[in-house]
Amino acid sequence: MNNERVLQIARVVLRLALGITFLVSIADRFGWLGVYGSKNVSWGDWTHFVQYVAQLNSFVPKSLIPGLAVLETIIELGLGIALLLGIYQRVVAWSSAALLMSFALTMSIALGIIAPLSYSVFTALGAALLLGAVAVPHPARVPAATRSTAESSTNRGPNPVPARQHGGTTGS
Repeated sequence: MNNERVLQIARVVLRLALGITFLVSIADRFGWLGVYGSKNVSWGDWTHFVQYVAQLNSFVPKSLIPGLAVLETIIELGLGIALLLGIYQRVVAWSSAALLMSFALTMSIALGIIAPLSYSVFTALGAALLLGAVAVPHPARVPAATRSTAESSTNRGPNPVPARQHGGTTGS
């Protein structure tokens, strides 16, 4: 197996691992993995999740905590789905890294450095950064109206010369 094939497989594994991790976290906060206190369940319901968000973000006014919990959930859902589908891979990977960095920082400040290490937040952050570095960039799209203009300008050859240069004369 050559390096390019290994890189392709690694991209897929990283995307799936990060995407599933985000979605499992969402499943936990809605109680889909079991009730609070069950094995491998961190929150078990929305109330415990919001309490955890408040604990991590003690510097945020209490009135904003429920909205922050909703916002985090929406962002994780969007990133999780985008990672699984493989769309906008580089932007999604770097956005995931930014979110994971915010989790790592708030967890470290509120709970100590062991918490994000125990939950592999730094590992996920590293995976997201690596995925962003090796992801296939999203191709630029040229609107249909400008496509014919762009195509005709590229058919002029390597160094098209404008009919008139600023400050110069024509026909000398």
